Amino acid sequence: MPKSRIRKKADFTPPPAAKTAGIRLTNRSTWVAPVMLAMFLIGLAWIVVFYVTEGDLPVDALGNWNIVVGFGFIAAGFGVSTQWK
Repeated sequence: MPKSRIRKKADFTPPPAAKTAGIRLTNRSTWVAPVMLAMFLIGLAWIVVFYVTEGDLPVDALGNWNIVVGFGFIAAGFGVSTQWK
């Protein structure tokens, strides 16, 4: 049985990187971590203040919905965290 020919492919050479006009891609998301941590801490503080003051603070009119507001801040922190690269 005849042996098949071995085809030699040229080695892949990546094209030269395109130059960006002074924009550093690593600097785009520097705001994400501070905003994410701030949302987490605001939500946690909101819930802790609600429990420590026995429902009088942060907003007395909301009643037990203050817990939902605190978890809303925490959920917003998780939402912001999806932008982190």
